[in-house]
Amino acid sequence: ARSGAARAADVAIIIDVMSFSTSVSIAIERGAKVFPFWGDYAESEAVAKTVGAVAASKTRSKEQLSLSPISLTKIEDGQALVLPSPNGSRCSLAAKAKDVLCGCLRNAKTVAETAASVGGSILVVPAGEQWPDGSLRVAFEDLMGAGAIISFLGGDLTPEARAAAAAFEDAKPNLRERLLACPSGVELIEKGYPEDPELAAELNVANVAPMLMRHRARYRDALPNSELADRRVRYYEDVAA
Repeated sequence: ARSGAARAADVAIIIDVMSFSTSVSIAIERGAKVFPFWGDYAESEAVAKTVGAVAASKTRSKEQLSLSPISLTKIEDGQALVLPSPNGSRCSLAAKAKDVLCGCLRNAKTVAETAASVGGSILVVPAGEQWPDGSLRVAFEDLMGAGAIISFLGGDLTPEARAAAAAFEDAKPNLRERLLACPSGVELIEKGYPEDPELAAELNVANVAPMLMRHRARYRDALPNSELADRRVRYYEDVAA
């Protein structure tokens, strides 16, 4: 997925429905800024200290701000959050497009409209999940997120984009039930987070378009030996009209 995110395009839309993109949408719905990141907790804290943010909990939590969407319903307006994730964050920072958006089911229509208003070629990136050995696991929920966004884009579509849109239209009448029954939904429910797939399954309830912005700080200010050291710190902020 990271290699796909790095393909040339005018706009890239990163989709990681359970849970990075849904978490970003919920935080930004509440007026926050989200700094995507990957790495260990100490590195996240170092980045947070550099940019005046807080680091998300190193484990999924309902009580502390974390990668759990339900936890981010408590985030305060104006809060800046460093949010690590192995898929959505890495794809966000790997993207080479001029403009990078973060999309999910919650904000599918608004993200599609924002991408179309920017114009040019649009790359839709369903991040997928990982098996325990680190290999890619195709994620039904990301296919649905991609299909939903594509259904609002129109224009000239690749065969893959047409297939994603068709899969979404097929699932749309029973979208919530299918997301709760897919492997990622079942996994979250079994771990005690039934609210997370419920929040992820809500379609077009958020009029936000998180776009990746450049911060004045560089990653070397916090992590001099990081592979990101020479790059500007990036964060998602709402740009919806």
